[in-house]
Amino acid sequence: MVKCSFCGTDIPKGTGKILVKTDGKILNFCSSKCEKNLLKLKRKPREHKWTAMSRAERGKTD
Repeated sequence: MVKCSFCGTDIPKGTGKILVKTDGKILNFCSSKCEKNLLKLKRKPREHKWTAMSRAERGKTD
C-alpha cells in the first residue's frame, strides 16, 4: 500500500490524491487536510501530534 506523504497513514487502493511535481517527485495524500497542510500552509509533519512522524519522535505507538 502507498503511504500518505504528510501523515504517514496507509492509503486504501482507489482513494486519495497523487501530485507529480515538475522535478518528478511523487506526493501521495490521503485527504485534503494533509494536502493543504503540506502544500498551502507549508507545515512540517513532525510538528503535528496526529502524524506518524510525530508519534515516532515522541516514542508513541498508537
